Amino acid sequence: MKQIPNYSNAFFAIVLLAILFSLGLPGSPARAAQVTPAPAAAIAPTPSTQPSQPVCDLGRSVQVSGTAVINVAPDRALIQLGVQSNGVSPAAVESANAALIQAVSGAVRALGVDARDIVTDVYIIEPVYEDYDSLFIKGYRIHNLLAITLRDVSKSSAVISAALQAGANQVVNVDLYTSQLRKYRDQARELAMKAAREKAQALAKAAGAEAGCVLNINENTWSSYNGWWYGNSQNQNQWTQNVMQNSAPAANSAAGTGAGTDDEPISLGQISVRAEINASFGLK
Repeated sequence: MKQIPNYSNAFFAIVLLAILFSLGLPGSPARAAQVTPAPAAAIAPTPSTQPSQPVCDLGRSVQVSGTAVINVAPDRALIQLGVQSNGVSPAAVESANAALIQAVSGAVRALGVDARDIVTDVYIIEPVYEDYDSLFIKGYRIHNLLAITLRDVSKSSAVISAALQAGANQVVNVDLYTSQLRKYRDQARELAMKAAREKAQALAKAAGAEAGCVLNINENTWSSYNGWWYGNSQNQNQWTQNVMQNSAPAANSAAGTGAGTDDEPISLGQISVRAEINASFGLK
C-alpha cells in the first residue's frame, strides 16, 4: 500500500510536462513555427514609374546651329540735354543756370513728361582762365546735364525742340531702347532652338538616321539698335543689354506707330534681338 503515492507522483509529473509542452517551451517546434519570417519572394516588386528617355546613340551625333532675329520699334527714349552757363562769379553762374534749368524742365513737363523722369545726370562747375597758360580766372562755367526718360517715344522730337527753345544749348545724346527685353529675348531663344532642331533632323534624315536626344546646348545672345542716331556712344553697351528685349514679330507691322514724321530730327528705327544656339543631338 505504501507504493501507491509513488505512482501518483509519477502520474502528476507526466501531466505537468505535457501541459508545459503544449504552452510552448523555448526551442519547442510550436514556438519555432511562430517566429519563422515570411519568405522575401512574397514581397511583390513595385513597377518603375520613370518616364522613358529618348533613344539615341551617344557615339554618333550631329552638331548644328540655329539663329533667330526679332525686330521691334523702341518704346523708350533717354534724351540727355546740356544747359551750359557762364558768369563772372560762382553765385552769378549758378543763378543763371538754375533759371535755365527750371525753364527747360517746365517746357518738358508741359509736354506731359513726369517730373520723376527728369533728373540731373551731370553737374560740373569750373573756372574759366584768361588763356591756357594763365592762372587768372576771368569767370566760371557750369555744365548741367539733364537726363529725360520718355515713355512715349513719339514725343522725342517735340521734347528736344521745346528744351532748346527754353534755353538748353546742347543735345548730348539720344538713346532709344525697349522695356521688355526679357520677353522678346526668350522668344528669340525659342525660335533659335527650334531652328537648330529642324536643321538637325534634316541633316540626320539625309544621312539615313534620325535626330534623338539633345546632348549639349550653347547660347550666344545679343542685341543691337538699327537706327541712324547714336549720339554719344558712351552708353551704347548699356543699352545694347537692356534695350533689346521687347521685340515680337507682330510688332513689325506696328513699327511706325511711334515713329516721327519725315520733318522730325529723330528717326526711331528698330531694335533687333538676336539669339544663336549651338546644339548637339544624338542619332538614333
